[in-house]
This record gives sequence, C-alpha cells and structure tokens, in this order.
Amino acid sequence: MKRLVASGLAAFAALAVAVAPLAALAQAGRAGRPAAPAAEPTPAPTPTPTSAPAATARPPDPAVNAAQPTPAASPTPAQPEAPPPYEPQLLRLAELTGALAYLRDLCGDGDGAAFRAKFADLVDTEGTTDARKESLAGAFNRGFRDYELTYRACTPTAREIVARFLDEASHIAKDVANRYSD
Repeated sequence: MKRLVASGLAAFAALAVAVAPLAALAQAGRAGRPAAPAAEPTPAPTPTPTSAPAATARPPDPAVNAAQPTPAASPTPAQPEAPPPYEPQLLRLAELTGALAYLRDLCGDGDGAAFRAKFADLVDTEGTTDARKESLAGAFNRGFRDYELTYRACTPTAREIVARFLDEASHIAKDVANRYSD
C-alpha cells in the first residue's frame, strides 16, 4: 500500500514540478518581472482534546442486578477504517488539483485533463472506501468550483495562483511520499 502511495504521489509531484517552471515563466512574461517565491504552507492547527470531568461511580447493587436478566450480546457494528495520518494533506492536494484543472485550462495551458487524470489515479490508489472516495472527490470539486465562480477569464492573479498551487502541490506530494513510503 505504501508503495502505491509513493508511486502515485511521485507521479503527481513530477507533473507539478514539470509544469511549475512553465507557469512561473508565463507569469513573469505577463507581469514583466520574475515570479515571487511562494510562501511555505502552514499546517492547519490540530484541535486539542478536552478532558471531561470524571463522574463518580457507585458500585453496582447486587440485588438490582440479580433481578434483571442479562441482555443478549448484540453484534457490534464494524468500525470504519481509520484514515491514514496523511489524510489532511491528501484532501488539500485534491483541492489544489481541482483548482489547477480549472485554472490551467482557463489560462490556455490546456493540461487540465492531465490534472484530472492524476487525480483519478490518486482516487484509485487512495480511495479504499466509498466514504474516502467521496471525501477526495468533494475536495477536488470544491477547488474546481471555488475558482470557477471567482475567475471567468485568465488574469495575472490567476497565473500567480497557478504558480503557487503548483509549488504547494509539489511540496505536499513530495512530503507525503518521503514521510510515509517504505
């Protein structure tokens, strides 16, 4: 499984790295200046669990327990599979991929289909359950729709976003592949 993650993310990182210089050149050519380096993404804060006050428990009354029949053991439902530790990064990568699929086609780069194909490979590799597939697809669609609503034409700002998103996607893919692969 880890090798599949690493190979899928490495392929995505290769696509993002291959396209990033082209996006930076296009942005520099349009703006007449070199592209500014993208800021390092900051990880989302993790919520800290709160401790509930301890309840005082009384020992069970044997007379009460003897009068009540013991309930039959009910089958416990199967616990849903816990998401991998890199789930937040994959969801962000899916969202970036959706935005890139829209913006790259909007700006005439014509490789939105390549980002859709890489996303499909990612879902095939990482979509171990229907809920996980839906979560990844939802993130992709959110990224696509958010920029579809915002940008109707390619602008210098859209080009800058493409360059930053390519850089961020490349960093996420490399980080996850290096950290969680064999």
